[in-house]
Amino acid sequence: MRSPVVNVLSALLTTGALLGAAGSASAANPATTTFVVSATVLKNCTVSALPLAFNNYTPGAGALAVNTTVSVSCTKTTPFNTELTAGTGGSTIAQRLLNDGAGDTLQYNLYTTALLATPWGITIGTNTVAGAGAGMATPVVQTVFGQLVDSVANQAVPPGLYSDTITVNVAY
Repeated sequence: MRSPVVNVLSALLTTGALLGAAGSASAANPATTTFVVSATVLKNCTVSALPLAFNNYTPGAGALAVNTTVSVSCTKTTPFNTELTAGTGGSTIAQRLLNDGAGDTLQYNLYTTALLATPWGITIGTNTVAGAGAGMATPVVQTVFGQLVDSVANQAVPPGLYSDTITVNVAY
C-alpha cells in the first residue's frame, strides 16, 4: 500500500504531465498569419563640382586649356543629364565671358570633350553629358574641359582678375 503522500505526489505528477502534454499540443498548432513589409525607393541625385582655374594668361602667348570635374551621385540605374549654364555677366553657351567687375570681359568656354568641339550647355541630347547612377555612395565623375582663347578681343583686355559663375544642373 502506498502512503497518502506518495499518492498525492503521483497524482500531482500525472496532472502536471497531462497539462504539459496539453500545453505542448497547443504550442505545436498555433494560429499564424503573415504581413507584407515594403518600401519605395525614389530617384535622387546630388552634384558637386571643383573650381576651374586657368593659369595666368599672357595676351598673345596662346590659348590656355584646363579641366575640372563634376561629381554626380544618383540612385542606382537612374539616368541623368548634366547641364552647365552660360554663366553670369552676359555670357552665352557659345561664348562664355569672365568678368573683371569693371565691365571688361575675357572670352573662354567649357566643353564636353578634350576635342573642344561641343560647348557644354543645357540642351539635353545636344550639348549636355549623360550618365546613369551607380548608387548614392558611388559618384559618376565627369570632366569639364575649359579653354581660354588667345583672341584679338582677349588680347585687348586690361590686366586684372576675371571670374564667372557657372551653375551645374542635373536633370533626372
